[in-house]
Amino acid sequence: MSYSVGQVAAFAGVTVRTLHHYDRAGLLSPSGRSGAGYRQYEDGDLARLQQILFYRELGFSLDEIAEILKDPQADALEQLRDRVRRLTEEIGRLQRLADVAEQAIEVRRTGVELTPAERFEVFGEIGFDLSYATEARLKWRDSPGHKESMARAAAHTKEDWRRLMSEAAVWREELLAAFDAGEPAYGEGAMDVAERHRRHIGRWFTTCPPDMHRRIADDFAADRRAFALVVPPSRQRPGLAGYLRDAVHANAARRTDREENR
Repeated sequence: MSYSVGQVAAFAGVTVRTLHHYDRAGLLSPSGRSGAGYRQYEDGDLARLQQILFYRELGFSLDEIAEILKDPQADALEQLRDRVRRLTEEIGRLQRLADVAEQAIEVRRTGVELTPAERFEVFGEIGFDLSYATEARLKWRDSPGHKESMARAAAHTKEDWRRLMSEAAVWREELLAAFDAGEPAYGEGAMDVAERHRRHIGRWFTTCPPDMHRRIADDFAADRRAFALVVPPSRQRPGLAGYLRDAVHANAARRTDREENR
């Protein structure tokens, strides 16, 4: 039985223009022509079109499909395996993007509810990098401490943030003073500064045992966006983030020793 180009387009859910394009590309030429010169498709042509549309749905280009259809038995299996690999990778990439988007939404939802003017008044130079906050949420999303921290941050009032940032500013000056004075990171003064930071986190965000504090300090040293949350770029010095990390690690060891000697 023969079918007109319009009938085939209707069967397949494609346009007549698409069928004309497949014909010109040599991918699907009709088996015959009517007496008036119109394209006439046979059942075999419809079967070939079904294959073409199948591969198109999987993302193959017309050139790739033409190669497959030249020798389906030899090429199709490996081509399909390769497509599965690529689709799997793309699914993974899109899932990661979806996760990032969801976390960005959550960060916005549970973030600090202040106007831009109030943010500047309260936080000053301390920046809130959404990309870092999102990555941190992905990294620590299974951590009870991070969940508690986000929940408590969302509940803080403007006055809470004012007192929190005032306390953080005092601690920051103590850190800079110890660093500028050449106090060793493993010295008592620097470790005391580190301990006050650990307690600051516990008061305002979440319980911060030494192991958690070490991980936070490692982030400060590894990622400038993280360190900018506690020391704005204009107040930073070369080596300061590493100094704080070392002081935190030294303080964590000191606390562990004290616990073991009780």
